[in-house]
Amino acid sequence: MAQPPVANRFPVSLYATPNPAHQEVFYTVPRAGHLLAGPEHHIQRDHFPGHELILCLRGKGWTRIAGRTHQVRRGDLVWINCHHPHEHGAVPDDPWEVYWIRAEGPRLAQLSDLLSVRAAPVIAGMDLRAATPVFKELFRLIPSDSPQAPALIHAQVAALVAQAYCARQDSGEVGPQLPPGLARCVEQMKLFYFEKHSLTSLARLAGLSPTHFSRVFKSSFGTSPIDWLRRERISQAKRRLADTADDIKEIAEQVGYADRYFFSKDFKKHTGFTPTQFRVRETDRLRAE
Repeated sequence: MAQPPVANRFPVSLYATPNPAHQEVFYTVPRAGHLLAGPEHHIQRDHFPGHELILCLRGKGWTRIAGRTHQVRRGDLVWINCHHPHEHGAVPDDPWEVYWIRAEGPRLAQLSDLLSVRAAPVIAGMDLRAATPVFKELFRLIPSDSPQAPALIHAQVAALVAQAYCARQDSGEVGPQLPPGLARCVEQMKLFYFEKHSLTSLARLAGLSPTHFSRVFKSSFGTSPIDWLRRERISQAKRRLADTADDIKEIAEQVGYADRYFFSKDFKKHTGFTPTQFRVRETDRLRAE
Protein backbone atom coordinates (compact mmCIF):
# COMPACT_ATOMS: atom_id res chain seq x y z
CA MET A 1 0.00 0.00 0.00
CA ALA A 2 1.43 3.39 -1.00
CA GLN A 3 2.41 5.68 1.83
CA PRO A 4 0.77 9.15 1.89
CA PRO A 5 3.15 12.00 1.02
CA VAL A 6 4.89 13.67 3.95
CA ALA A 7 3.19 16.97 4.66
CA ASN A 8 4.95 20.30 5.11
CA ARG A 9 5.57 21.20 8.74
CA PHE A 10 5.80 24.75 10.08
CA PRO A 11 7.50 24.98 13.50
CA VAL A 12 7.15 28.77 13.10
CA SER A 13 4.45 30.53 11.06
CA LEU A 14 4.00 34.24 11.66
CA TYR A 15 1.71 36.91 10.25
CA ALA A 16 1.86 40.65 10.91
CA THR A 17 0.07 43.76 9.71
CA PRO A 18 2.64 46.58 9.75
CA ASN A 19 1.65 50.14 10.56
CA PRO A 20 1.46 52.14 7.28
CA ALA A 21 3.54 54.91 8.88
CA HIS A 22 6.31 52.39 9.54
CA GLN A 23 6.11 51.00 6.02
CA GLU A 24 7.14 54.36 4.60
CA VAL A 25 10.50 54.40 6.41
CA PHE A 26 11.29 50.88 7.69
CA TYR A 27 11.71 47.44 6.28
CA THR A 28 8.70 45.49 7.52
CA VAL A 29 7.96 41.76 7.63
CA PRO A 30 4.28 40.82 7.21
CA ARG A 31 5.01 37.08 6.92
CA ALA A 32 7.77 34.79 8.16
CA GLY A 33 8.34 31.21 9.13
CA HIS A 34 10.35 28.04 9.56
CA LEU A 35 9.46 25.29 7.07
CA LEU A 36 10.35 21.61 7.04
CA ALA A 37 9.18 20.84 3.54
CA GLY A 38 7.58 17.66 2.32
CA PRO A 39 8.66 16.23 -1.04
CA GLU A 40 5.70 17.88 -2.79
CA HIS A 41 6.36 21.40 -1.53
CA HIS A 42 5.78 23.76 -4.46
CA ILE A 43 4.68 27.41 -4.69
CA GLN A 44 3.87 29.22 -7.92
CA ARG A 45 2.61 32.79 -8.25
CA ASP A 46 2.22 35.36 -11.02
CA HIS A 47 2.84 38.21 -8.61
CA PHE A 48 2.68 38.90 -4.90
CA PRO A 49 3.61 41.80 -2.61
CA GLY A 50 7.11 42.07 -1.21
CA HIS A 51 10.40 40.19 -1.47
CA GLU A 52 10.94 36.69 -0.09
CA LEU A 53 14.31 35.83 1.46
CA ILE A 54 14.66 32.08 1.94
CA LEU A 55 17.64 30.58 3.79
CA CYS A 56 18.26 26.87 3.14
CA LEU A 57 19.28 25.19 6.40
CA ARG A 58 19.51 21.66 5.01
CA GLY A 59 18.29 19.58 2.12
CA LYS A 60 17.74 20.92 -1.39
CA GLY A 61 15.29 23.10 -3.24
CA TRP A 62 14.89 25.03 -6.46
CA THR A 63 13.46 28.26 -7.79
CA ARG A 64 12.33 29.25 -11.27
CA ILE A 65 12.58 32.91 -12.27
CA ALA A 66 12.20 34.39 -15.76
CA GLY A 67 12.06 30.92 -17.31
CA ARG A 68 15.28 29.66 -15.70
CA THR A 69 15.53 27.05 -12.95
CA HIS A 70 18.14 27.48 -10.20
CA GLN A 71 19.18 24.80 -7.70
CA VAL A 72 19.35 25.62 -3.99
CA ARG A 73 21.54 23.88 -1.40
CA ARG A 74 22.41 24.22 2.27
CA GLY A 75 23.79 27.67 3.05
CA ASP A 76 22.19 29.34 0.01
CA LEU A 77 19.89 32.34 0.31
CA VAL A 78 17.15 32.73 -2.29
CA TRP A 79 15.98 36.31 -2.96
CA ILE A 80 12.69 36.47 -4.87
CA ASN A 81 11.16 39.73 -6.02
CA CYS A 82 7.56 38.56 -5.72
CA HIS A 83 6.23 41.32 -7.96
CA HIS A 84 7.38 39.19 -10.93
CA PRO A 85 6.24 35.64 -11.77
CA HIS A 86 8.09 33.14 -9.61
CA GLU A 87 8.09 29.53 -8.54
CA HIS A 88 9.98 27.50 -5.96
CA GLY A 89 9.85 24.19 -4.15
CA ALA A 90 11.65 21.25 -2.58
CA VAL A 91 13.72 18.57 -4.31
CA PRO A 92 11.56 15.47 -3.64
CA ASP A 93 14.34 13.07 -2.59
CA ASP A 94 15.95 15.56 -0.19
CA PRO A 95 13.37 18.26 0.71
CA TRP A 96 14.75 21.45 2.08
CA GLU A 97 14.35 22.97 5.52
CA VAL A 98 14.27 26.76 5.41
CA TYR A 99 13.87 29.93 7.39
CA TRP A 100 12.07 32.58 5.35
CA ILE A 101 10.64 36.05 5.53
CA ARG A 102 8.60 38.17 3.18
CA ALA A 103 9.90 41.71 3.52
CA GLU A 104 8.59 45.01 2.24
CA GLY A 105 10.13 48.45 2.35
CA PRO A 106 11.78 51.34 0.58
CA ARG A 107 14.44 50.56 -2.00
CA LEU A 108 14.17 46.78 -1.79
CA ALA A 109 13.50 46.64 -5.52
CA GLN A 110 16.63 48.70 -6.21
CA LEU A 111 18.64 46.48 -3.87
CA SER A 112 17.41 43.37 -5.64
CA ASP A 113 18.44 44.91 -8.96
CA LEU A 114 21.86 45.77 -7.53
CA LEU A 115 22.31 42.13 -6.56
CA SER A 116 20.99 40.94 -9.96
CA VAL A 117 18.55 38.62 -8.23
CA ARG A 118 16.25 38.30 -11.24
CA ALA A 119 19.05 36.73 -13.26
CA ALA A 120 20.73 35.02 -10.27
CA PRO A 121 18.26 34.64 -7.36
CA VAL A 122 20.40 32.13 -5.43
CA ILE A 123 23.09 33.77 -3.30
CA ALA A 124 25.66 31.15 -2.32
CA GLY A 125 28.19 31.36 0.47
CA MET A 126 25.98 32.65 3.27
CA ASP A 127 27.41 32.06 6.75
CA LEU A 128 24.68 30.10 8.54
CA ARG A 129 26.20 30.99 11.92
CA ALA A 130 25.60 34.66 11.16
CA ALA A 131 22.36 34.39 9.19
CA THR A 132 20.30 32.03 11.35
CA PRO A 133 20.39 34.31 14.44
CA VAL A 134 18.95 37.11 12.29
CA PHE A 135 15.92 34.98 11.38
CA LYS A 136 15.48 33.79 14.97
CA GLU A 137 15.54 37.37 16.22
CA LEU A 138 12.96 38.34 13.59
CA PHE A 139 10.74 35.45 14.72
CA ARG A 140 10.97 36.87 18.24
CA LEU A 141 10.34 40.48 17.22
CA ILE A 142 7.47 40.08 14.74
CA PRO A 143 4.82 39.16 17.39
CA SER A 144 6.22 41.69 19.86
CA ASP A 145 4.13 44.62 21.08
CA SER A 146 7.23 46.62 21.95
CA PRO A 147 7.26 50.15 20.50
CA GLN A 148 10.90 49.54 19.53
CA ALA A 149 10.05 46.42 17.50
CA PRO A 150 9.54 48.13 14.09
CA ALA A 151 12.99 49.73 14.22
CA LEU A 152 14.60 46.51 15.45
CA ILE A 153 12.91 44.48 12.69
CA HIS A 154 14.21 47.01 10.17
CA ALA A 155 17.73 46.60 11.57
CA GLN A 156 17.59 42.80 11.33
CA VAL A 157 16.35 42.85 7.73
CA ALA A 158 19.10 45.35 6.89
CA ALA A 159 21.65 43.03 8.51
CA LEU A 160 20.42 40.12 6.40
CA VAL A 161 20.58 42.21 3.22
CA ALA A 162 24.12 43.26 4.13
CA GLN A 163 25.15 39.62 4.61
CA ALA A 164 23.64 38.75 1.23
CA TYR A 165 25.47 41.61 -0.43
CA CYS A 166 28.80 40.59 1.10
CA ALA A 167 28.30 36.94 0.13
CA ARG A 168 27.57 37.89 -3.45
CA GLN A 169 30.48 40.33 -3.52
CA ASP A 170 32.84 37.65 -2.20
CA SER A 171 31.68 35.36 -4.98
CA GLY A 172 32.37 38.09 -7.56
CA GLU A 173 28.74 38.13 -8.68
CA VAL A 174 27.69 41.70 -7.77
CA GLY A 175 26.99 42.91 -11.26
CA PRO A 176 29.54 42.65 -14.03
CA GLN A 177 33.23 43.01 -13.27
CA LEU A 178 34.70 46.39 -14.13
CA PRO A 179 36.17 46.47 -17.62
CA PRO A 180 39.93 47.17 -17.44
CA GLY A 181 39.49 50.58 -19.10
CA LEU A 182 36.90 51.64 -16.53
CA ALA A 183 39.10 50.43 -13.68
CA ARG A 184 41.95 52.56 -15.05
CA CYS A 185 39.71 55.64 -15.04
CA VAL A 186 38.62 55.08 -11.44
CA GLU A 187 42.21 54.58 -10.32
CA GLN A 188 43.22 57.76 -12.16
CA MET A 189 40.44 59.80 -10.52
CA LYS A 190 41.26 58.45 -7.05
CA LEU A 191 44.98 59.18 -7.36
CA PHE A 192 44.70 62.48 -9.24
CA TYR A 193 41.34 63.85 -8.06
CA PHE A 194 42.87 67.34 -7.93
CA GLU A 195 43.66 67.41 -11.63
CA LYS A 196 41.32 68.58 -14.36
CA HIS A 197 39.36 65.70 -15.87
CA SER A 198 36.76 65.84 -18.60
CA LEU A 199 34.31 63.26 -19.84
CA THR A 200 36.21 63.16 -23.13
CA SER A 201 39.62 62.57 -21.54
CA LEU A 202 38.27 59.86 -19.21
CA ALA A 203 36.46 58.12 -22.06
CA ARG A 204 39.68 58.20 -24.10
CA LEU A 205 41.55 56.57 -21.20
CA ALA A 206 38.89 53.85 -21.06
CA GLY A 207 39.08 53.31 -24.80
CA LEU A 208 35.37 54.07 -25.22
CA SER A 209 33.27 56.75 -26.83
CA PRO A 210 32.03 59.40 -24.35
CA THR A 211 28.42 58.21 -24.70
CA HIS A 212 29.25 54.53 -24.16
CA PHE A 213 31.67 55.38 -21.34
CA SER A 214 28.98 57.38 -19.49
CA ARG A 215 26.48 54.54 -19.86
CA VAL A 216 28.91 51.84 -18.66
CA PHE A 217 30.13 53.99 -15.77
CA LYS A 218 26.62 54.76 -14.54
CA SER A 219 25.63 51.11 -14.83
CA SER A 220 28.59 50.14 -12.63
CA PHE A 221 28.53 52.97 -10.06
CA GLY A 222 25.02 54.39 -10.20
CA THR A 223 26.27 57.88 -10.98
CA SER A 224 28.03 59.83 -13.71
CA PRO A 225 31.86 59.97 -13.88
CA ILE A 226 31.90 63.70 -13.09
CA ASP A 227 29.58 63.32 -10.10
CA TRP A 228 31.76 60.45 -8.85
CA LEU A 229 34.80 62.72 -9.12
CA ARG A 230 33.04 65.52 -7.25
CA ARG A 231 32.20 63.18 -4.37
CA GLU A 232 35.81 62.03 -4.22
CA ARG A 233 36.96 65.66 -4.06
CA ILE A 234 34.44 66.46 -1.31
CA SER A 235 35.65 63.43 0.69
CA GLN A 236 39.24 64.66 0.40
CA ALA A 237 38.15 68.16 1.40
CA LYS A 238 36.41 66.81 4.52
CA ARG A 239 39.65 65.22 5.67
CA ARG A 240 41.62 68.43 5.15
CA LEU A 241 39.01 70.57 6.89
CA ALA A 242 39.06 68.26 9.91
CA ASP A 243 42.80 67.53 10.08
CA THR A 244 44.47 70.79 9.00
CA ALA A 245 44.24 74.53 9.60
CA ASP A 246 44.62 75.30 5.89
CA ASP A 247 42.60 78.18 4.51
CA ILE A 248 39.40 77.13 2.74
CA LYS A 249 40.60 78.71 -0.49
CA GLU A 250 43.77 76.57 -0.30
CA ILE A 251 41.76 73.43 0.39
CA ALA A 252 39.51 74.17 -2.58
CA GLU A 253 42.57 74.35 -4.82
CA GLN A 254 44.15 71.26 -3.25
CA VAL A 255 41.14 69.12 -4.15
CA GLY A 256 40.69 70.46 -7.67
CA TYR A 257 38.39 73.50 -7.42
CA ALA A 258 39.68 76.69 -9.05
CA ASP A 259 36.85 78.76 -7.55
CA ARG A 260 36.31 78.93 -3.77
CA TYR A 261 32.68 80.00 -4.18
CA PHE A 262 31.86 77.02 -6.40
CA PHE A 263 33.70 74.72 -3.97
CA SER A 264 31.64 76.03 -1.03
CA LYS A 265 28.42 75.65 -2.99
CA ASP A 266 29.29 72.10 -4.06
CA PHE A 267 30.42 71.18 -0.55
CA LYS A 268 27.11 72.32 0.97
CA LYS A 269 25.15 70.50 -1.73
CA HIS A 270 26.83 67.20 -0.83
CA THR A 271 27.08 67.58 2.95
CA GLY A 272 24.41 70.06 4.05
CA PHE A 273 27.11 72.28 5.62
CA THR A 274 29.37 75.06 4.41
CA PRO A 275 33.09 74.21 4.72
CA THR A 276 33.35 76.53 7.75
CA GLN A 277 30.35 74.93 9.46
CA PHE A 278 31.75 71.46 8.80
CA ARG A 279 35.15 72.40 10.25
CA VAL A 280 33.55 73.88 13.40
CA ARG A 281 31.34 70.82 13.86
CA GLU A 282 34.25 68.40 13.49
CA THR A 283 36.42 70.44 15.85
CA ASP A 284 33.67 70.46 18.49
CA ARG A 285 33.13 66.71 18.05
CA LEU A 286 36.84 65.95 18.53
CA ARG A 287 36.96 68.08 21.66
CA ALA A 288 33.94 66.25 23.07
CA GLU A 289 35.67 62.93 22.52
